[in-house]
Amino acid sequence: MSSNQRIAVLGLGKMSGILLQAFLKQGLFQPAQIAATVAHEERATTLAAQLGINVSTNNVEAARGADVVLLGVKPTQIEDLAREIAPVLPPHALVLSIAASTKLAPIEKALGTEKPAVVRAMPNTPAKVGAGITALCRGHWISDEQLALAEKIFQTVGRTVVVDEKHMDAVTGLSGSGPAFIYIILEALAEAGVNVGLPRDIATMLAAQTTFGAAKMVLETGAHPAVLKDEVTTPAGCTVDGIMELEAGGVRHTLIKTVKRAAERAKELAGN
Repeated sequence: MSSNQRIAVLGLGKMSGILLQAFLKQGLFQPAQIAATVAHEERATTLAAQLGINVSTNNVEAARGADVVLLGVKPTQIEDLAREIAPVLPPHALVLSIAASTKLAPIEKALGTEKPAVVRAMPNTPAKVGAGITALCRGHWISDEQLALAEKIFQTVGRTVVVDEKHMDAVTGLSGSGPAFIYIILEALAEAGVNVGLPRDIATMLAAQTTFGAAKMVLETGAHPAVLKDEVTTPAGCTVDGIMELEAGGVRHTLIKTVKRAAERAKELAGN
């Protein structure tokens, strides 16, 4: 980022805080280029001292003249916030929303300008360790350059994909909620290790690293998971017996239903 560009992070919560710290750590923005807001003065003072940036409770002043604005408030607050800051945004401002289940159209309408540049983003919590995945969908007036900037911003905490907005509820159900589903699977694998005699700390480490390694194999080889599964499975071996137990327990069907239900709930929330 050029040294004269400014970013405003409005609503410095958990996810926006993760993003902000990644900006600083990777040098995407320098402290002088960042302004952030929170709801309470005491919290603003504490965060300003911790992060070395300007933190206040004044959304309008933080957003005034900003080149990039990250909206990190709750979905119920986002339209009011967009209306509040609209008069002080420059025409070229890029607005990034990480409000779950909040569609582009109401944000664009609330900003009120002729062609507001808005990108909707769905990051997930592994962003905290730089291993997140963020799905982005472009608003009606986003240029290729602005979309590339949005990708660069979210790549500070992991990978990005660009999808049509019609797919964002599915993204929420899969990658947004997905870490919780994976933690349950990981926990179960570790408990199984304890059940067959392993110390709990070793079982947890084996389960976690195996999960990480399997995911990395898919990402780095580009091979279909079924192909990689077959590489582990030898005829009449241990793995195939384990897979038969998985199939008998309906794990595959249950996981599909789990993601579908989470996506349906995201759609319900988006309709409210």
